[in-house]
Amino acid sequence: MPNSRRRFLRLMGLSAAGLALYRPGFSFAPAQSITGLQLYCVRADMKQDPAGTLKALAGMGYRYVEHANYVDGKFYGYAPKDFKALLDGLGLKMPSGHTVLAPRHWDEASKDFTDVWKKTVEDAAFMGQQYVISPWLDNALRKDYDALLKTMEMFNKSGELCRKYGMQFGYHNHDFEFSESLKGRTLYDIILQETDPRLVMQQLDTGNLYNGGAQAADIVKRYPGRFASLHVKDEILATEGKEKYESTILGKGIVPLRDILKTVVASQPGVHLIIEQESYQGKAPLDCMREDLEVMKSWGYA
Repeated sequence: MPNSRRRFLRLMGLSAAGLALYRPGFSFAPAQSITGLQLYCVRADMKQDPAGTLKALAGMGYRYVEHANYVDGKFYGYAPKDFKALLDGLGLKMPSGHTVLAPRHWDEASKDFTDVWKKTVEDAAFMGQQYVISPWLDNALRKDYDALLKTMEMFNKSGELCRKYGMQFGYHNHDFEFSESLKGRTLYDIILQETDPRLVMQQLDTGNLYNGGAQAADIVKRYPGRFASLHVKDEILATEGKEKYESTILGKGIVPLRDILKTVVASQPGVHLIIEQESYQGKAPLDCMREDLEVMKSWGYA
């Protein structure tokens, strides 16, 4: 994809907002924390009726969402300009999104990212995202120390690419990062120690790590200042499935969320607090999202 800059400016229509976003070295640093929702929470609803689901969320009081469905250049089946128009019409902003960065997105021959990944970053910038977050590591990478280090180099390079558009690249944890190790280092330690914090932000999932035997409070203390975004998730003992824990309504489980939030928000102004609940204990997902937002409001974070 030669001349990516001109292509990006065409996509932005040469608007003033687009030019500001593209300024080299530009970074967006909100003065206040924001509270949003990871749309994976309502994945079935978004698959069936994206527009209606987003309207319902906006009606509850949500103002920020994080996508989990960018496929073949579209968000939930919408071209970027159409999805942006949908969000704008509902008063919603999408400052972050999840798209897996995999080895296939790097062309070793040219020492550059593939056109697919470049377009992923361009589309994220067009949507006004601040963060482009990869939420997964393939199993093969988790077994090969050298391959994992090479992937961390790719993460840093993606951070350099995103920075050209005024964004940061990021990583979101699951559980295996804390339970799996290579050469005496947990995968999570490798990820945080081998990525440049100026280029690669971290989105800590406060719930996922419990199945990996970790505690979110311990991780926050070990790596202060590294978490520009949190997936605010509570956990209970699982009622079904193979994992020990599953997510639940905020404040109903075992995660000391209020202490974690207080610590992170105090140390990182502008942190993104992203509500996530993936299991519902018999309730409708949208009803859970309403309850979760009310809990965050009662804690003073929305």
